Amino acid sequence: MIPIAGRDRTIGDRTLGHGHPVYITAEIGLNHNGEVSTALALIDVALEAGVDAVKFQKRTPRICTPRQQWDVERETPWGRMAYIDYRERIEFGEAEYRIIDEYCQDKGIHWFASPWDVPSVEFLDGFGVPAHKIASACLTDDDLLRAVRASGRTVILSTGMSTPAQIRHAVEVLGSSNVLLCHATSTYPAANDELNLRMIGTLMGEYPNVPVGYSGHERGLQTTVAAAALGACFVERHITLDRTMWGSDQAASLEPAGLTRLVRDIRVISEALGDGVKRVYEGEYTAMRKLRRVPGVVAEASAQQVA
Repeated sequence: MIPIAGRDRTIGDRTLGHGHPVYITAEIGLNHNGEVSTALALIDVALEAGVDAVKFQKRTPRICTPRQQWDVERETPWGRMAYIDYRERIEFGEAEYRIIDEYCQDKGIHWFASPWDVPSVEFLDGFGVPAHKIASACLTDDDLLRAVRASGRTVILSTGMSTPAQIRHAVEVLGSSNVLLCHATSTYPAANDELNLRMIGTLMGEYPNVPVGYSGHERGLQTTVAAAALGACFVERHITLDRTMWGSDQAASLEPAGLTRLVRDIRVISEALGDGVKRVYEGEYTAMRKLRRVPGVVAEASAQQVA
């Protein structure tokens, strides 16, 4: 595909947009379950598969957790505890993100996160992350959107559980010059008949100067590969070491072998899509000389190719 003016964005040293290789992000989210060792193991999985970035989620639990849920008790891998204690137990702070930051820098892979509140934006900015991701659940949080816009970083906006009017309002708050939209369906895992992948093309038409990607929460690989074939320039999937691990996102996540296959297939699709300009390839001339019956066609094609 030919790059489209106005649709390019940058994340670190990479250019994103239609006509550039698909930027693939492995969403670690909270699948580390509060363990740095698990987070580093998941980064290694992402590196082995060949993704471009890993992504986390960053919250200030006492801001993001509704007050009426704080004292609700929940069974966890660490015993029965109040929900607010559980949220704080799995949340990484500065020490943990310092380890992650240094590890990613050493390995040469981008990392960023979805901030769920304004203090988390400030926290992530302190690490110089190359982008911010707005989770679908936060699309209507104007204060958060303004804080992310003020950071000056590329903003990846997921559009699950949102109406067209809400999406347009969010883009207006963020400004369209630094935004990348992601089609998403916010069920975990999402059913195939609710993925509505043609929305990728719809968003491209409605936002001609905004690149469009895909954040998938489905099982399997085929539909995410199809999203890349439909023109998604950014693809994100959750990853896990084992789908049977504790956590609400694990079942909709890819295990290591699945992630490797997904990256492989998307890279093939990106190469195969081409630029949309019809040409006669060098390897076709042998077949042309052997199979074409009308005299002069081979010479005419050769002359046009040179011209």
